Amino acid sequence: MDPLRQSASPCSSRPSSPKTPPCEMLGYVGIEAVLDQLKIKAMKMGFEFNIMVVGQSGLGKSTMLNTLFKSKVWKCTLPGLAMPTPQTLQLKSVTHVIEEKGVKLKLTVTDTPGFGDQINNDKCWNPILGYINEQYERYLQEEILITRQRHIPDTRVHCCVYFVPPTGHCLRPLDIEFLQRLCRTVNVVPVIARADSLTLEEREAFRRRIQHNLRTHCIEVYPQKCFDEDINDRILNSKIRDRIPFAVVGADRQHLVNGRCVLGRKTKWGIIEGPTVGKPTTRKQTDLEIKSLLAAGRTQWRTWRTVSFLC
Repeated sequence: MDPLRQSASPCSSRPSSPKTPPCEMLGYVGIEAVLDQLKIKAMKMGFEFNIMVVGQSGLGKSTMLNTLFKSKVWKCTLPGLAMPTPQTLQLKSVTHVIEEKGVKLKLTVTDTPGFGDQINNDKCWNPILGYINEQYERYLQEEILITRQRHIPDTRVHCCVYFVPPTGHCLRPLDIEFLQRLCRTVNVVPVIARADSLTLEEREAFRRRIQHNLRTHCIEVYPQKCFDEDINDRILNSKIRDRIPFAVVGADRQHLVNGRCVLGRKTKWGIIEGPTVGKPTTRKQTDLEIKSLLAAGRTQWRTWRTVSFLC
């Protein structure tokens, strides 16, 4: 049997809790105040979100991140400046603190320049998988200490956004080999890079072929089936799965359109609004990246920790 298919599912360690009948209350207790207490504590501590982007050079990874978080989280290469291609895959991380309406988010972005840029890309995914496992191991060693820190620095990768080149055909062998290994370790969100280079018909056909490739090769991307906890989650996740891979258009410059400033890319035919055209980078996708994946990252972590203890 293929060893890639023997590994535990990211949600296999989730226990099934029996249903407990509700207790009749005789008066006001004040349980609802717990939500306010948790909100105050969360506002004080803030949140940590670690995202990794993987893809070949020139697919707009930096621009896409700036568009997603509406800030300069990663410096983009100037259009006329040619950067030398790295001879080996290198991992680079940068951390920013983003604050919105009093909520602080410590955002760490890890880029993988050099991935898929060589003639021989055999096992080019090893440094990426090694880095993810190293962060898990580092967090585990801090967690099992008797006198551990009150707040353990979280460097675990919560989400990996994989940029698929807009070839219009299907996933390449490199994509399939890497995604089969990656989906066992971290939440994977595949996206079609530079989606504005395809027509609407080409984009939809490309998406369907990629979905077929994912099913054929047993690649489970986020959200997995185990996150369908109730009917509402099932409906929402089904809509998300139907739009995977997301078609994205990155733009980090503001333009004036009909009296309002929008993020977009200016062309000879007009301005392509990044967050709205063809629904590439919608509010729903931003919610998926931050809100849902913070919880899903803990599920991946529990699975990895269980496997590491059993081995």
